[in-house]
Amino acid sequence: MAKAIFHKHQRVFVRPVGTWALVEHVKPQWVKDVEEPVRVFYDCGLGRDFSADELSAEHSEIVETGHWRLLRAKNKWQSDEECARHPHPGTFPVIVTDSMDWGGWRVPAAEYDRDPSKLEAQARLIVHAPQLLSIAEDMARLTEEETDLPAEWAELVKKTHEVIRNISATPEPSSRTDSARAA
Repeated sequence: MAKAIFHKHQRVFVRPVGTWALVEHVKPQWVKDVEEPVRVFYDCGLGRDFSADELSAEHSEIVETGHWRLLRAKNKWQSDEECARHPHPGTFPVIVTDSMDWGGWRVPAAEYDRDPSKLEAQARLIVHAPQLLSIAEDMARLTEEETDLPAEWAELVKKTHEVIRNISATPEPSSRTDSARAA
């Protein structure tokens, strides 16, 4: 029995042709009275279908998310009276992304003081980002071979694939002169 290794809209290297392409269609080959496909072929828009051993996935840095936590750090720069309007007076959020309770995301005190409610919401979003990514990956995986999806759901799946691709892709280094020219 065969399982699909690549999904629709995934960027792959097609070895026989020597070029990068997007998987346009996942084509399982079914046999009567068998519950799973016998083989899976991939249409990359290059004139013929390819098997999984002729394709290579784009190598990207996969972010190992682990267990992210929201901690509260003591505000050393302001007294409790000065920050009485904050949701948690005397503290600010620290998102820890390492098992040793260091490393992660912090917010400058001045920025936190400008809009503490907004930054508290952003901290909660960052902490739950790995779970949201997992849900998006599961949704994309479960719907990748469905052909009879409603238009709204198909559009949502397309956006999900794009977000996952943007998260997984290794950014290309940009030079300082490129950004100066754009301005």
